[in-house]
Amino acid sequence: MATKRDYYEILSVERTASSDEIKRSYRRLAMKYHPDRNPDDAQAETRFKECSEAYEVLSDADRRGRYDQYGHEGLRGAGMHDFSRMNSGDIFSMFADIFGQMGGMGGGARGGAGQRGYDLETQVDITLHDVATGVDQEVEFTRQDHCPTCSGSGAKPGTKPKPCVTCGGHGRVRVGGGFFQMVQTCPDCRGKGSTISEHCSDCRGSGRKPKKRVLHVKIPAGIHDGQVIRVTGEGEPGSPGSPDSAGGGMRGDLHVIVHVEEDKFFKREEDDLHLQLPVSFALAALGGKHTAPTLDGEMDIKLKPGTQHGEELRFPGKGVPNLRSQRRGDLVVSIMIEIPRKLDKKQAQLLREYAETEDVEVMPESKGFWERFRQTLKN
Repeated sequence: MATKRDYYEILSVERTASSDEIKRSYRRLAMKYHPDRNPDDAQAETRFKECSEAYEVLSDADRRGRYDQYGHEGLRGAGMHDFSRMNSGDIFSMFADIFGQMGGMGGGARGGAGQRGYDLETQVDITLHDVATGVDQEVEFTRQDHCPTCSGSGAKPGTKPKPCVTCGGHGRVRVGGGFFQMVQTCPDCRGKGSTISEHCSDCRGSGRKPKKRVLHVKIPAGIHDGQVIRVTGEGEPGSPGSPDSAGGGMRGDLHVIVHVEEDKFFKREEDDLHLQLPVSFALAALGGKHTAPTLDGEMDIKLKPGTQHGEELRFPGKGVPNLRSQRRGDLVVSIMIEIPRKLDKKQAQLLREYAETEDVEVMPESKGFWERFRQTLKN
């Protein structure tokens, strides 16, 4: 997965910046990179979403505290929005209080037809052994859900929101006159299309309350690091309009990013596994049986006499499953000949006796090396 940039760096503020400084910086950068001001500029759109993600974290005291202490890892389960999958209109609506005076930018109106809820993302960590077998992983996250007191309306129980008289329930108003007319978010209802005279005391009129959610997600065998599993309908509830069971629009989705932890023994390349196996000099020279680890346990392998350092042995079906076909790849074992660091007197004497009888004729690589070198000197 691509490494995320530091949120303070993205917003060009110091780590000691106040909430007002963070807000001003975000508004400035959002105006600079907003897609409406940079049509057909994918890089500007990416920067706009990146700034919005940074602002969502640094504008919230709890998320900012967790980020300051633990970095990006501390935000797992914090109910982060998946800005990469949101359009500019969704972001416009989310931060309507900031974009309210940026006339003509983004849709963002929540009045009229119901709007789909925001997607969320979280991350799970699994091992290479989990990749080989598949695993049911518990996922815990926090999302903004319907307030149980007002059922998401934001109004005091017994009352209802009323259509905004300023925008007529559309969530947007036209300002200016003649050729220079612009459409902007309604300043009274902030794009919602309705107003509340008496707010719910539990959610203070927002209609949302943080709610922890625990799910069991099936991680299929063969999945790769950085791949995403979408859990439909586990994002945030939509805005009122096309009602669902909770009285709002269709829910967004939860995107579970799978992180495969680095294994101590195996390196993965597609569906194959690579293993560096240390063996003794004597075993490599004489050949014989040796034990090698696999994801399924240990297995016996046979080395032929004269096995060389770095030589590879391939064992079909001992890798990880292919995500689609579930056919397993291979295990590639690289032989790493280990030279003894300390010898006792008997071992040293035996090696000296061997060295006296050593002949380059039995070591063709050494013979060929010196023949080539001496030939270059003659030339």
